[in-house]
Amino acid sequence: MDDAQPDPFAASAAEERWAMVRGIVAGGVLGDPEWLAAFEEVPRHLFVPYYFVGGGRDRLWCEDPDPVRRAQWLRGAYADGALATRIRDGELISSSSQPSLMARMLEELDVRDGQRVLEIGAGSGYNAALLAHRLGDDAVTTLDLDPEITESARRHLAAAGYHPAVITGDGTRGWPPRGPYDRIIVTCTLPCVPQAWLDQCRPGALILAPFATGLILLRVRESAHGKYAEGRFLHTPAYFVPLRGTPPGSARRPHTGTVPRRVSENELFQFLLTLTEATLDPREALSLWQRERRPERERFGITVRDGRQWAWLDDPEGPYAWPLPDG
Repeated sequence: MDDAQPDPFAASAAEERWAMVRGIVAGGVLGDPEWLAAFEEVPRHLFVPYYFVGGGRDRLWCEDPDPVRRAQWLRGAYADGALATRIRDGELISSSSQPSLMARMLEELDVRDGQRVLEIGAGSGYNAALLAHRLGDDAVTTLDLDPEITESARRHLAAAGYHPAVITGDGTRGWPPRGPYDRIIVTCTLPCVPQAWLDQCRPGALILAPFATGLILLRVRESAHGKYAEGRFLHTPAYFVPLRGTPPGSARRPHTGTVPRRVSENELFQFLLTLTEATLDPREALSLWQRERRPERERFGITVRDGRQWAWLDDPEGPYAWPLPDG
């Protein structure tokens, strides 16, 4: 990292970063020493030189002339929370995810030395830097549709001394020139799983992606009919900005109809509604939810096979299955 520029915040940032990492470890994450080292060493503040607070009404930034606000910016950069980094026409289009959630996702990705990773959604570049720290620059490709996002991510990465491939392109199409991939990690919510990702994966690869309000972990396999993927949701809830280019309605709060408020506001019921909104109306979803004793996220899964994909409860071939849009 000898090309990184001097950092005037290095000393104070190191203290804030150490406190952030201690908090993540105390929460039961970062048991892997390789990821622990990455979070201890990658300077998050270089990836969020500014961010928005107060619902986008205020901006904190590293060059604020007020030293109190500069200190507030630095503390926020190492708080265990998501940071809004880009707002356009009142809409959040990019953010830096909650560090503890990022740590959990990276550990679930189960990367090994020598593997190649494709990240969908470059964001601030911080996640790509953590991956590059663990695997090396050449093993990491991060892809985003928005050229402003990829350009800023590239600058942030260079400032921190990392140089993975940062590509501007449609995430749903992947990036074949850098494949095949052993892992795909997605940092935006999906409406479906693109078939192109399976095609660019090695057999045995893992795809980890936000879906509905959870995280789906799919294993890619190969059969006589081609590649397919299947897996279950993790226990962890997850809320990300939607994949760019998907229909606006894909990120809306599902309609709860006449379902009682005490149920409609339940997080697990909201997950079921979001996962099945194209198939079940709220009262049907409520009946299923009660009949199956309020199922946790990890009882649900997704299968992508033979040109179609579906979500399911307990068993991919069982009675509870709901079609998803084609990828």
